[in-house]
Amino acid sequence: MTPKMLLLPILLPAALAVVLLVIPRTLRLVRNALALAGAAVLLYYGFVFFALKDLRFNVPWLGMGIDFDLRLYHFSSFILLALAGFLILITLYSTVKMKDAPRAREFFAYVFLTAAFANGAVLANNFVPLVFFWEGLLVTLYGLITIGGRPTSGRTAVKALLISGFCDFSMILGIGLLWTVSGTLTMSQVSVEPTGLAAVAFVLMMIGAAGKAGAMPFHTWIPDAAVDAPVTFMAFLPAAFEKLLGIYLLARISLDFFKLRPGSGLSVLLMVLGAVTIVLAVLMALVQKDLKRLLSYHAVSQVGYMILGIGTAVPFGIAGGLFHMINHAMYKCGLFLSAGSVEHRTGTTELKKLGGLRKEMPLTAFGFTVCALAISGVWPLNGFVSKEMVFHGALESGYTVFAIAAWVGAIFTFASFLKAGHSVFFGERTREIPAVKESQPAIVVPILVLAALCILFGVYNKLPLTLFIQPILAGHVEAGAHLDFTSHALDIFNPVALISIGCLVLAFLLHRHGFLKSGRKPYLASEPVHNLPVVHKLYDLAEARVFDPYEQGVKVLHGLSLVLYKAVDRPIDFVFEKVVTVAGEKFTAILRKAHNGHYANYLAWCLAGLIIVAGAISLLAK
Repeated sequence: MTPKMLLLPILLPAALAVVLLVIPRTLRLVRNALALAGAAVLLYYGFVFFALKDLRFNVPWLGMGIDFDLRLYHFSSFILLALAGFLILITLYSTVKMKDAPRAREFFAYVFLTAAFANGAVLANNFVPLVFFWEGLLVTLYGLITIGGRPTSGRTAVKALLISGFCDFSMILGIGLLWTVSGTLTMSQVSVEPTGLAAVAFVLMMIGAAGKAGAMPFHTWIPDAAVDAPVTFMAFLPAAFEKLLGIYLLARISLDFFKLRPGSGLSVLLMVLGAVTIVLAVLMALVQKDLKRLLSYHAVSQVGYMILGIGTAVPFGIAGGLFHMINHAMYKCGLFLSAGSVEHRTGTTELKKLGGLRKEMPLTAFGFTVCALAISGVWPLNGFVSKEMVFHGALESGYTVFAIAAWVGAIFTFASFLKAGHSVFFGERTREIPAVKESQPAIVVPILVLAALCILFGVYNKLPLTLFIQPILAGHVEAGAHLDFTSHALDIFNPVALISIGCLVLAFLLHRHGFLKSGRKPYLASEPVHNLPVVHKLYDLAEARVFDPYEQGVKVLHGLSLVLYKAVDRPIDFVFEKVVTVAGEKFTAILRKAHNGHYANYLAWCLAGLIIVAGAISLLAK
């Protein structure tokens, strides 16, 4: 295979995006077939590139070290394959879910354009092409959210654009500093100690990666998008593509571009960010009463485990964070698709209105249950394995507090999904929703495929760990370091795993207590936590968006604009509209009286002027 073939994952979806956009709505079947065929070709080449693992395409571009440089190696080929896999599942799902959407053509075009930019960002081996592809994702992010068609979709799209744009701007600044320190823009040639200016570069680039992945405090657009954007968008970008891209870049920053040391200040910074994201986001997820919003907060919370694992800077923790990246993309995508299946048949995702759907939608219920158990870390599913690796890594780093934070997150994660599953599928059947039937195969198949992968990657975890994760760390750890990540993966009798199981038992008891106390209403099972004296106030402030940096920033700008309006704009208008105007009118009135048409007056003015000029000249002559 020639190096030019690396252009195919970029050019093919970009070309398909244009074609899908211009195909008339009346040719929907042609559009769907073409989209599925294109996604299948990308998946095929994903496997081909993963088998190659070593290819580079480099042509001179703008000079000064700015080349169009693409590089395929194990890590990039793994992400490329994962992106292609999620693309074909989302495309198949969307052929039914987006069938009647008025802007379906735009949706498919944005999806494939996103795939083109994402593939380009993964393959980029020069920071300038990386920035180009990375920023292109802002365009498709904005477009996909607006397709939701709700009155607030545009506002949410702007919010997502501004927050993501800020993170991207930080990343660009970090790249500029890293270029100054390293002297090169070729990514494979950069490896510096994160001290001084390089440490600042690390933090700025970390913001860019964490923002793309949806970590706190750059997450606040995601719950809004869960309501305002199509559910297919949530499964596609926040659940899958953005997690893969953000954590991929964060891993490159921590493993390749900078030499992150265990116990260093930057390592602790990452672990703090991860722990805070885990706990705060899961507490918000716990009290949600809409299934999509509940899932959106979990999409944020689970990023914390990935960041925490990478932040430990120890092989076991990093491997756990990377494994959790792909695991999360699978089960969170499956969960959003399950929510979309429920919405497709019932027309709502409000927990209060749902219940008892397992008999009418058994396949959706099965897929949701498997994915919910996986994200909760229930043995022997994939989430159990990756979370255990993160717990072990946190303990190995020497900071037990971060492992405790991760366990707290595990408790409330399981409690959240007990509440969600109980409310939607396993509770009493409500009368608000008429009888429904299972969704079409195009909707159910992607859910079942993802559920099957959750089982496969858990039971046979040695396969993904050895095939995908272990080679990423080869060459990035000290010689002789332990790289066999499968030895503890299914051992549920070690102390760490027993603590995790204890957390799941506590979560079950917490849900049962809330369920019974609420009068056997599962959607209110979290109210005992919600109504705790101090916690309730904090929840009220959070619901009022007091802790949302974007919303508070908007209020500050509104206040500043009001101050400037009253202190600057109005006084200036007063000067020009009142003072200048009145003075001009008075002066004009004086001149009008002086110019009365009498020749003698005009002659007197002329003589007076001559006398004044002559006097002035004589004074100057002295």
